[in-house]
Amino acid sequence: MITKDELFKTGNKERIWQKYCGFLDLSVTDFMELQEQLLMDHIDLVYNSPLAKQFMSKKPKDVSEFRKLVPLTTYNDYAPYLNEKNDDALATKPYCWARTSGRGGTPKWIPYTEKAAEILGRCGIAAIILACANKKGEVNIGNGVRALHNMPPIPYVSGILLQTIAQQMDTHLMPPLDYDNQDFADRIRVGFGMALRDGVDVLSSLSSVLIAMGDRFAEGSGQLKLNRHMLHPQIMWRLLTAWLNSKRDDRTILPKDIWHLKGILAYGMDTDIYRDKLIYYWGKKPLVTYGAAESGPIATPAWNKKGMTFFPLSSFREFIPEEEWLKSRENKNYQPSTILLDEVKPGERYEVIITNFYGMPLLRYRIGDLIRVVTLEDQETGIKLPQIVFESRADDLIDIAGFPRLDEKTIWQAMVNTGIRYEEWSARKEKVGEEPVVRLYVELKQEIEVKELERLIHQELATINQDYRDLEKMIGVRPLRVTLLPAGSFQRYYEERKRSGADLAHMKPPHMNASDTVIQNLLNYAQDKWERIS
Repeated sequence: MITKDELFKTGNKERIWQKYCGFLDLSVTDFMELQEQLLMDHIDLVYNSPLAKQFMSKKPKDVSEFRKLVPLTTYNDYAPYLNEKNDDALATKPYCWARTSGRGGTPKWIPYTEKAAEILGRCGIAAIILACANKKGEVNIGNGVRALHNMPPIPYVSGILLQTIAQQMDTHLMPPLDYDNQDFADRIRVGFGMALRDGVDVLSSLSSVLIAMGDRFAEGSGQLKLNRHMLHPQIMWRLLTAWLNSKRDDRTILPKDIWHLKGILAYGMDTDIYRDKLIYYWGKKPLVTYGAAESGPIATPAWNKKGMTFFPLSSFREFIPEEEWLKSRENKNYQPSTILLDEVKPGERYEVIITNFYGMPLLRYRIGDLIRVVTLEDQETGIKLPQIVFESRADDLIDIAGFPRLDEKTIWQAMVNTGIRYEEWSARKEKVGEEPVVRLYVELKQEIEVKELERLIHQELATINQDYRDLEKMIGVRPLRVTLLPAGSFQRYYEERKRSGADLAHMKPPHMNASDTVIQNLLNYAQDKWERIS
């Protein structure tokens, strides 16, 4: 049974920091030894289970033998057991089942043991502490922390994360865990309504939601209109204080005037792109962690909110070097080689491989993410472990003639750098005749000729990505093609998907490599819009 951590009752900040953030003091050798011990304990636990025996013909005696014996796996290897929630195939009866949105709308189901769920929450608490810290050892939160969030609910792993945090530390969640309305917009409305009355210490949100709200305030369209629900003394005082702060600085009210946050946990590929805006609107530098439903938290920034350090307790890590990943992408039967954390090199990209701990089922599992190692240690914080950034989903890259390889962040940054106001976009590789192109579907908020937009985005891509620039210089190819969609196209797609009962993650077309069906539906809704306004 997951229980409250007594440390938060005692308020011993030194011990709290050591328990939750002490891993930041590990050396690479210490990290590797801890990982090895946890892996061997895990093998002892799962070896005799029917599912593990599918991959291990004998019990590995060490990490090296484990990596030689067990092949790399994907969800398809586990689907016959996990999709049916077959407890009999597992080593340990699950504490809960977490689901992911999956690719193409097909969910994945991941069983969490009680110990794994506890560690999930423990890593979540570590991230909250670091989000609210400005220096090493600083613990600015404790029991009663007020947490505003718009994370997907149980059975998504984000909902389970919130639950396990609340089980270990008294937490005032807004909206509460038992708020079971599945509409994303409604959950946001309820959460911010509670926050207006009760105040907020920690905010966990999709960055696009925070930017959209900040934009509305900055434009004067997000100002709060009084109603009977707002005639509460605490709300009135909060609004009066916000108004006075904004008048002092001669500007409109911003969210930071209403809520004085201790920390922000943001998620979304656009967080780095809009980091300065987030700080301006909300008053705090966001902390962006990296994780996956199949493993829980994987890495987190330290108190300086820069590169990320791997959590040692959540899963065992291996890394496929980019050249090996490319071979496996071209040949599905190729088994790429892996390296360990003490072998990674700065500046290189790797696909992340995880093996669960604590009786969970996934062994040498390809979660499909690419990370880049920035440095082998962080001199600013004194952390002696490699620092990483998340690059992209491995299947979200668009390559033209083998290079360049464009990821979501690069295209998004190029869009923002043009200064053109847009509603949404989706990009994928297509062919025009026999010529491969990067097709960008864009809904704009302003008028501009399509060729001029193509020129501006192409120019920014060439500035950001050297391989893209070299493609034109070397062989005279300008692969970008833009298709403009009428206003309301993406909203219509969203509404149709919502009516059909689609999963939250599939309400909008993906930014990268949408399927033919998704793009055709988007174009059909756009065509309907054109016909109605023509």
